[in-house]
Amino acid sequence: MVDLWKLQNGSDVRGIAAEGIEGEPINLTSEAVNVIGQAFAKWLANRSQKDISQLKIGVGHDSRITAEKMKAAFFSGLTEAGVTVYDCGLVSTPSMFMTVVFPEFSFDGSVMITASHLPFNRNGLKFFHPEGGLEKSDITEILTLAKALTPSQQPGTGIPCNSLAAYTRSLREKIREGVQAENFSNPLKGLHIVVDAGNGAGGFFVSQVLEPLGADTSGSQFLEPDGMFPNHIPNPENPKAMESIRQAVLENHADLGIIFDTDVDRMSAVLPDGSQVNRDAIIAIMAAILAKDYPGGTIVTDSVTSDRLTKFLEEDLGLRHHRFKRGYKNVINESKRLNAEGTVSPLAIETSGHGALSENYFLDDGAYMAVKLLIAAALAAREGKQMGSFIEKLEKGFDEREFRMKLTGEDFTAYGQKVLSQFEERAKAAGYAVAPNSYEGVRLSFHSQEVQGWLLLRLSLHDPLMPLNMEGVRPGDCEKMMDIVRELLSGFEELEVI
Repeated sequence: MVDLWKLQNGSDVRGIAAEGIEGEPINLTSEAVNVIGQAFAKWLANRSQKDISQLKIGVGHDSRITAEKMKAAFFSGLTEAGVTVYDCGLVSTPSMFMTVVFPEFSFDGSVMITASHLPFNRNGLKFFHPEGGLEKSDITEILTLAKALTPSQQPGTGIPCNSLAAYTRSLREKIREGVQAENFSNPLKGLHIVVDAGNGAGGFFVSQVLEPLGADTSGSQFLEPDGMFPNHIPNPENPKAMESIRQAVLENHADLGIIFDTDVDRMSAVLPDGSQVNRDAIIAIMAAILAKDYPGGTIVTDSVTSDRLTKFLEEDLGLRHHRFKRGYKNVINESKRLNAEGTVSPLAIETSGHGALSENYFLDDGAYMAVKLLIAAALAAREGKQMGSFIEKLEKGFDEREFRMKLTGEDFTAYGQKVLSQFEERAKAAGYAVAPNSYEGVRLSFHSQEVQGWLLLRLSLHDPLMPLNMEGVRPGDCEKMMDIVRELLSGFEELEVI
């Protein structure tokens, strides 16, 4: 049996499930998946206080080449545990959560077999129960249970379940109710929407959401599931992927382009003029759409968002911007915490395109975000406007950069914390503006004639790295900030400064 602890990836399980890349042997084996399936059933029975034989668990997957092999192993583990298993087939991650909340299913738990945008040889498991996705501590507990179990030798099967049909029906109803078009059944008639699914699981959005609502989807691309991802990485953060959807929008003269990651929990967009709505811009446009319904609300983002985004959210939209730690579970849990304490926070969103709305179970759902964009696009078109009007006051960024500096010592976490502490002390002594309440790393802002922009130095959670993000306002600003960083980091022998 492989080392199960190496399969934990925060609140998910991930590993290498197929041969094909030199130096990357398989560690997410069928045996490992089998015992994890058994352990999830035991964990869920304990949590729900149900007999394990009463549990109903749904399993779905994206387009990865190892999906069927992993599903068979997971089914075997669940069957060994005595669970009733449902086979949801090729679906999106958010739709698997909906199987535990939609009354027609009311599953006790569900599992999505996916590794998001990672290469073809990777795969993983995402788990849900009726209160949401599992936390890191839950995965640790499941893996602890799994270590004491023996892989089942009997095959397992799942009862066929078309959960995606119920999920897409809810998306169509949301659009119809939101647009309130005169032609109620076809609220997207007259809109030309191009979708790029990156050969992941998101092709359904064209055939089961857009086309039934009357949209023109000609020019949509890479809708066929193909786990080798032959066209581009299915990742809205990938420059090649974004350029691909940008060209599709321009060549087809579309009103909007939408791009999903492999399992459709993330998305970004492209406007008719080819402007890319990703990173800060996807946060800005979602906040602008929500602003009228949540006046003064707090938008929780990850730590690498820009100062110009803060200005747009707070000065132009009248919202509050709350930067927090990177990691989609971190921003979601922080937004939940604020709401529980009485602070209205309608949106938790990362620059990666992970966005979760309070009105949608705080589920990071790329298709639901696309639905919000489509409703806004249809309403704007009714008034003779385009989607760009929502973020026309967002200042344009000039130069964004990210560096990943290596820590060479044995105890890299302790050394990295020492670097951050002294970096902050040196920055204050030099008179630089240090942002208060930095929940992750040290953030500096520059507003002088010599240099304008911001930077964030932080410590990676898992790797011996110190990422450095920066954004300059003018030509040469990033180079000047880099000179400042080198000066502030001088003398740290176990840090390879760029």
